[in-house]
Amino acid sequence: MRLRPTFSVRIVPLALLAAMGWLAATPAQAQFGPGGPPAVGVVTVRQRPMVESSEFVGRVLATDRVDLVARVTGFIQERLFTEGSEVDKGELLYRLERAPFEADLAAKQAAVAQTEALLKNATIQLNRARSLMNSPAGLVSAVDTAEAQRASYAAQLQANQAQARASQINLDYTEIRAPIAGKIGRTALAVGNVVTPASGPLATIVSQDPMYVVFPISVRAALELRNRYAGKGGFAAVQVRLRLPDGRVYDQIGKLDYADPSVAQGTDTLTLRARIPNPLRKGARADEVGNRELLDGEFVTVMLEGVTPVQALAIPRAAVLSDQQGSYVYVVGADKKVSQRRIELGQSTPELAMVTKGLKEGESVVADGIQRVRPGIEVNPAPVDAPPAAPAPGTPPAAAPAKRN
Repeated sequence: MRLRPTFSVRIVPLALLAAMGWLAATPAQAQFGPGGPPAVGVVTVRQRPMVESSEFVGRVLATDRVDLVARVTGFIQERLFTEGSEVDKGELLYRLERAPFEADLAAKQAAVAQTEALLKNATIQLNRARSLMNSPAGLVSAVDTAEAQRASYAAQLQANQAQARASQINLDYTEIRAPIAGKIGRTALAVGNVVTPASGPLATIVSQDPMYVVFPISVRAALELRNRYAGKGGFAAVQVRLRLPDGRVYDQIGKLDYADPSVAQGTDTLTLRARIPNPLRKGARADEVGNRELLDGEFVTVMLEGVTPVQALAIPRAAVLSDQQGSYVYVVGADKKVSQRRIELGQSTPELAMVTKGLKEGESVVADGIQRVRPGIEVNPAPVDAPPAAPAPGTPPAAAPAKRN
């Protein structure tokens, strides 16, 4: 007797199938679920004041650099500074052994005194010979001899005085003083060593405030900057800000003061130079390590900005996407549907992107929730806050807001 297999048929309610998403749905619902169009944040394209900015890689350099070199030969008797500290102009740094130079100066001064006495006696003899010319004992030859003798002693006195001045100068050179104010480096020779003018630099002083920032730019970029600011004042229409190696924006503003007259042949670049203040950090002392923000030889990012903001169509940087074809944004139309729009960007800031082509004032672009949109889908747009406008010229960057617990 054959047994037929039995089959149990389970009927799943239609409502349950729909809840589990097993029924056919529209493409948008299949992608985002049945909760309706995805919510996105949009920003209205409008004219905003923007600071035109271009970035370059630059190096900080001291405006003055002096190598301290001994002018005379002698033993180093004292070193009167702390390595790495700041020194004032005219401050005594090294003192060499003075005794040999003092003795030499005394000998030269004695020679001057001796010659002065001889000159005085020669003057008396000349006056006496002249007075005898009115008497029978007077001779013209005696007057001539006396005049020659006096002139000889006068010349010898000048020579001895010059030698005494040279000895005094050499004595003064035993005290090596700072020719400029700045930070002094390590000493090359310790106390007790003999130094000569051929010994090389004893130490190096680099000035601290202000500092130079030197950066190369391509000739093409230089021409663009020239054309952009020629009618606005040239160098005076541009200010320089720095981004430090740790990412912070330096709170001082610099000004361009020099451009090389020739182009570097190997790199086709032109070197520009700016002068920027480098004051003591708040609460720092002059003898403290790291008391100033900028260091000689430091690499920084140079941000060349226009002094006066310009009005331009701008959108948040977060709204701009890019691919191999260039930059684009998602535009939300009046029917709340999304379309992709190719755009061209101009001079931009870290927060705002200047749009030169592709958008019109008043259009809405997606700035928040971009990952949830695709061209052609319907969205639920809501306005979001746009980044702040450009600060007034000369205003330091605002500090980040404090986090709340």
